[in-house]
Amino acid sequence: TVLLATGASHRKLGVPGEAELTGAGVSYCATCDGAFFRDKTAAVVGGGDVALEDALYLAKGCKQVYLIHRRQELRAAKVLQEQVMAEGKITFIPDTVITEIKGNGKVEKAVLLNKKDGTASELPLDAVFIAVGMNPETDAVASVLTLDNGYVRAGEDGVTEQPGLFVAGDVRTKRLRQIVTAVSDGANAVTSITDYLAQR
Repeated sequence: TVLLATGASHRKLGVPGEAELTGAGVSYCATCDGAFFRDKTAAVVGGGDVALEDALYLAKGCKQVYLIHRRQELRAAKVLQEQVMAEGKITFIPDTVITEIKGNGKVEKAVLLNKKDGTASELPLDAVFIAVGMNPETDAVASVLTLDNGYVRAGEDGVTEQPGLFVAGDVRTKRLRQIVTAVSDGANAVTSITDYLAQR
C-alpha cells in the first residue's frame, strides 16, 4: 500500500515584503492568526469563498477589514457576498492588487495598485491575510487518479479510486485544511490500510 500525504502549499502573492513579514502580520490562515489582531486593521486578499469567509471571521474581532480583489466581480457564493456587503466593518476594494507589503519587523502598510486607472496608494494595516488559493502536491499521482481541482478525491477514510493507494492531509478533498484535520486523516487512513491488508 501507499499512503500519500504530500500536502498543499498556499499560493503566494509574490510581492516584496510578503516572505519577510510572514508570521509578523502576513498570514494565510485567518482562523489560526486572526485573534492576534483584535481591534486592529486587517486586509484579506482574494475573491473566493475562503477569502470572504476570512473577512467575515475577522470582522468579528478586528476594528476594520479591507477585502482586496483583483477583479470587480467576486467569485464567492452569493450568500457570502451578501453577508460581506452587509457587514459594516468590511470595505471592498475591487480591481486592485497589492504590489508591496511594508513594515519594520511587522506589517504596517500595503502598497495598492488600481488595475483600472493605474493609480498607486498606501493603505495602513496591521495584518494581511492572503486567500488566493492553494496548490495541492499531486504531480506524482496525476496520471493514476482523477483529481478534483488538483486534489485527490477521497473521504475521511482516505480510500482512493486506486486499490492500495490511500491519502491523508491537505492533498485530499475536504473543507478545512489544518494540522488537526491532517492528523485525523492520518489515523483514519492507517485504519483503512490495516483493513485493506487484512483482506488480502
